[in-house]
Amino acid sequence: MSIGENYLEIVERKNRAAVRSGRNPEDVLLLAVTKLHTVEEINQAISAGATDAGENRVQELLEKYDRTAAPVRWHLIGHLQTNKVKNIIDKVVLIHSVDSLKLAKEISKRAIAADKVMDILIEINIGMEESKSGVPAEDVESLIKEIAAECEGVRIRGVMCVPPIGETPEDSRPYFKKTKAIFDNLKTLDLPQERFLPDILSMGMSGDFEVAVEEGATIVRVGSSIFGKRNYC
Repeated sequence: MSIGENYLEIVERKNRAAVRSGRNPEDVLLLAVTKLHTVEEINQAISAGATDAGENRVQELLEKYDRTAAPVRWHLIGHLQTNKVKNIIDKVVLIHSVDSLKLAKEISKRAIAADKVMDILIEINIGMEESKSGVPAEDVESLIKEIAAECEGVRIRGVMCVPPIGETPEDSRPYFKKTKAIFDNLKTLDLPQERFLPDILSMGMSGDFEVAVEEGATIVRVGSSIFGKRNYC
């Protein structure tokens, strides 16, 4: 199957998962993850209907940004170093991976300088894995309150997680359920809407995105099932 055909198949699977769980398929965004894939491959997905692309690394995003077909919207989904925020602040619509007040402050500073408000997600280390970034579940609320109080250039739109790798898609379900519960609880926080508008739950990848949709994801991040296996050479 071509990349375009793969993309349309994933859209159908996403939509069916939404219907199974009593949700509107249009309420779940399919984010095409482009790590290590070429501009030509990305443009094939865009031709098939992809509206949003997610990149893990700042340098890769910069290399692809001006060469991909308009009007694709870019997301930064990987770990972001504070010294690289300035390079992408005017290029992305959403940063999925904020895990510290320090990073949020830098994003805020750069956003204000660019005369914009940057939408961000708080990354939760839902499986408490040492190899992964993210905030412990018990610290999410306090971090959100700090960011909302100190960072006028950002708006927190929700949370993101990457569960531990399991043997089957069902292995991810308990982590998605826990993340959804955290997300729902955050909606009770009394914070200004210009700083905190929790409407995005980013979870689920190629191996488990349908389970994520069933558990409430509003963005699923799919790469290899659209583009094929990555070439790490």
